[in-house]
Amino acid sequence: MDSGPADWFFITVDISFGAALQRDATEVIERAGGKVLGSVRHPPNNPDFASQLLQAQASGARYIGLASVGGDLINLLKQAREFGIGEGSKQSLIGFLVYITDIHSLGLQVAQGLTVTSGFYWDQSEPARIFAKRFFDKRKAMPTKDHAEIYAAVTHYLKAVEAAGSDQADAVNRQMRKLPLDYFGTPATVREDGRVLYDLGLYRVKPPAASQYPWDYYEKIGTIARGDAFLAMEPACAGKEG
Repeated sequence: MDSGPADWFFITVDISFGAALQRDATEVIERAGGKVLGSVRHPPNNPDFASQLLQAQASGARYIGLASVGGDLINLLKQAREFGIGEGSKQSLIGFLVYITDIHSLGLQVAQGLTVTSGFYWDQSEPARIFAKRFFDKRKAMPTKDHAEIYAAVTHYLKAVEAAGSDQADAVNRQMRKLPLDYFGTPATVREDGRVLYDLGLYRVKPPAASQYPWDYYEKIGTIARGDAFLAMEPACAGKEG
């Protein structure tokens, strides 16, 4: 949205998750001056996205938001390329919940040009690369943002247990909020309601020719500040620990 307001069209999985994702994204788009021209839903485990993609093309929207996930998202991206949508066209594909393992499954020839956000990319910093190498040695795949977040949370918890000299919940909770939290080289803070806040990266998937080594998939094109990246704290949580 930094380049100015634009028109959007959503292809959304027909479950509550998809509806919520489209609703929240629409609020942000409209608040920034953009416009949602329309949307179309698809059932889970959908094998054929021709109808949805044709409607997205016909809308003329600059951005096509993909409020889908997993196997559906992978199939949707593959078929979008067959329709000439994305890289090299006037319409851009925007993925809201994309994992680096999805990009690996698709291959850069298909995934190139896709815009994604992520709280973790294995090549974002030296601490991230050290963790990713250890993970890859065991799993033969680079860690996703979920893997990184779980690792960071458990590590911080164990440090707090050590600092507290106890695993009693209240004592550990206090230490978790007191100890500095380093999220793979990115500063992070623990909010009063327990939410960990950190900046997110905005990335564009590289074309094959730009990838210089295995799993070199993302080009960073921006940063989303933590204040904009996370939902505001519920008023009832203010001033409470938990």
